Amino acid sequence: MQWRETLSPIRMDRVAVIAPADRTRDALEEVARSAAVELELPYTPGDGPEEIDRAAGAAVQNGAVTGLVGWAPSRRVPELQQALNPLGAGVVPLKAPRGVQPPTLLTGNGHRTRQAPKLSRLLVDTYTTVPYADVDPARLAGLAYVVMFGMMFGDAGQGLLLVLAGLIVRSGRIAKIRRFQRTWLFIFGAGLAAVFFGVLYGEFFGPTHVIPVLWLEPVENPIPLLIAALIFGAVLLAFAFTLGTINRVREGGWGYALYARTGLAGALLFLAVGMLAGGLVAGWTPMIVAAAVLALLALVLIFTGLFVEAGGGGTGTMQASVELVDTVIQLASNLVSFTRLAAFGLTHAALMSIVWQGTTALWHPDWRAVLAVLVFLVGNAITFALEGLVAAIQALRLEYYELFSRIFTDEGRPFKPWSPRLPESEASGSSTTERQTP
Repeated sequence: MQWRETLSPIRMDRVAVIAPADRTRDALEEVARSAAVELELPYTPGDGPEEIDRAAGAAVQNGAVTGLVGWAPSRRVPELQQALNPLGAGVVPLKAPRGVQPPTLLTGNGHRTRQAPKLSRLLVDTYTTVPYADVDPARLAGLAYVVMFGMMFGDAGQGLLLVLAGLIVRSGRIAKIRRFQRTWLFIFGAGLAAVFFGVLYGEFFGPTHVIPVLWLEPVENPIPLLIAALIFGAVLLAFAFTLGTINRVREGGWGYALYARTGLAGALLFLAVGMLAGGLVAGWTPMIVAAAVLALLALVLIFTGLFVEAGGGGTGTMQASVELVDTVIQLASNLVSFTRLAAFGLTHAALMSIVWQGTTALWHPDWRAVLAVLVFLVGNAITFALEGLVAAIQALRLEYYELFSRIFTDEGRPFKPWSPRLPESEASGSSTTERQTP
């Protein structure tokens, strides 16, 4: 599977499992063994051996044939058909019912599937289940998260500690943290980002002058850092609007995307704001005029979409007007929210500056050197723990409230294959955890 294919849910087919009435139970055992079909049953499925008989009893019978409908990954249908052939059973493709969203399957354990990193996947899954029609932003979300974390936690020395921690977690040599082994890449990546920004800031366990300043000192130059945070936030929002527009097109076509405030109309308004800012900075009047025209067009499109959603009429006009104002305010507040990248980066640098000043003030070639070392170690430890927690939470907040809110407008439902335990598999020493998953 190409990595591009992992950006979207796996294609699902609406299928019917058909079998001779006297072989229904055998066919269902093959379906359960394959773990490839989510059956639609008139009850909540269980996972015990008795589930086979319950499903067989729920099958629709027409003469000597029984059938059950459900969803299956397209790539799994041929192998399931091959497994059912000896029983005189089969899988029949059906037309998907209008208005019914297929279940979402994003990654699997098959050897052909390249998965997004576990915590990148978790970033999205804790916010929502990706709708079947939407693009899955897990990989991009993970990258954006570690970069935002690094910008707020910019210290090369403390970043190296995170890198080392990631490698230790990866090794699995410490039994108590072995369960977190799959998170190593996330910790490692966050550490590298912190090292990168620490080198730019000239921070190595504070302003120790161990490394030179390659870009700026946050405490001495907060305004350029603030502008950089806004620019970076604008880039992330541009990606969010792009993905949001793609998702709106996939969900309802270009007509829906054109009027959606998280689709093309919203993207045009965001572009107009960018053009206006560029025109004002450059003093170029034609760009300012073009931005005003584009903003007006975007606002008209957004209002039209909101008006239709509200049901029209006078009440719809008032509701659409209020939501239009809210859209403009939200756009401005979303962009300003990214200034926290600079604010917390500045806070981290200020705290480490205080620690370093305290260390140097206490340092003398006598017993006070012990106090200086103690202040340095304790100050670094407190800042590492406090700022690490704050940066992790703030980066998560920016992901959810500023980015994901534009990428997703609906919630999908996860694919749950029907796969109860089978007595035969238990007797042969296999288990449900060893079955192939979609």
